Amino acid sequence: MIRGSGVGVPLPGAPVREWVVVIPVKRAEIGKSRLRIPGVDREPLARAIALDTVEAAAACERVAQVIVVTRDEVTATALRLLPRVRLVRDRSEGLTAAIEQGVGAAPGDRPRAVLLGDLPALRPDELARALAFASSHPRAFVPDAEGTGTVLATARAGVELRTCFGGDSAAAHRAAGFSEVGLPVLSGLRRDLDHAEHLRDARRAGLGPRTSALLDRPLVLAS
Repeated sequence: MIRGSGVGVPLPGAPVREWVVVIPVKRAEIGKSRLRIPGVDREPLARAIALDTVEAAAACERVAQVIVVTRDEVTATALRLLPRVRLVRDRSEGLTAAIEQGVGAAPGDRPRAVLLGDLPALRPDELARALAFASSHPRAFVPDAEGTGTVLATARAGVELRTCFGGDSAAAHRAAGFSEVGLPVLSGLRRDLDHAEHLRDARRAGLGPRTSALLDRPLVLAS
């Protein structure tokens, strides 16, 4: 069931909310283990990053539903307030299994996408552009800012979505026949946040409100 109000009849020429986006979210107490910001507690930061990511995805004009796979009860409670968000309890906490669980919960007659949950600078319009490109390809993906990982993998309706997230996933998705979505390297969609060194680019792209509230003072980061 899609939570929140229906989307109604789209205006002429307006994008159709058709995509189902799956976002796996770890429990905050074990998430973002490599992200260490002086003076900032990692657990609330991990939760803020996830919430900002989900909210931006749910606000995208092409997204009909966001399926969040998680065992984090605090995060789940906050997400229940967002429109178009459906919660699925993570049974394993492994990334691949969580993705498969979320994709399995998505209706097969809709185009589906898997989005990482650590994109605090994600903007709804960037996601809309990526999904518009993906609509013309059986499968597509967006590499991370370094070009080696993957932040988004998609499949059109009726096409199997078997993702390759993990080490060197960008190369793995290319080899599997996914078309690459061309977005600027400084796009918030491409800037996952794994290390403190990533924060400068995420700030430049524009952090979401919860993440920004935790990081609202100037930080001096190593170059």
